[in-house]
Amino acid sequence: MTRRAILSGSTFERQIGYARAVVDGDHVYVSGTTGFDYPTMTISDDVVEQAEQCLRNIGAALSEAGCTFADVVRVRYLLPDRDDFEPCWPVLRRHFGEVLPAATVLMCGLADPRMKIEIEVDARRRP
Repeated sequence: MTRRAILSGSTFERQIGYARAVVDGDHVYVSGTTGFDYPTMTISDDVVEQAEQCLRNIGAALSEAGCTFADVVRVRYLLPDRDDFEPCWPVLRRHFGEVLPAATVLMCGLADPRMKIEIEVDARRRP
């Protein structure tokens, strides 16, 4: 089995020292991912738009790992404001409604006050 890091180009990866995702055998671990558009390092003020961008970023990492959202087995949602979660449900349902991964929702502070949601997933590549 080999371990491979997937980088997104986010400046945070270099500054902090982590990978967007790690592939370890059949397992794919995608780091907590926020709504930053990595090429421009900009972020929307709208939580729903941030959720959409989180999932675009996660989708790109999954694709590079040879997976899709259908391979996600666990998802974690982190938000500073519990009132921001429900408006994101339609976006989350589009990606996970058929997959039905195990899920956790945590209310907590995030690293940057502009961040309104962070999403982390674990996936398993299919043979």
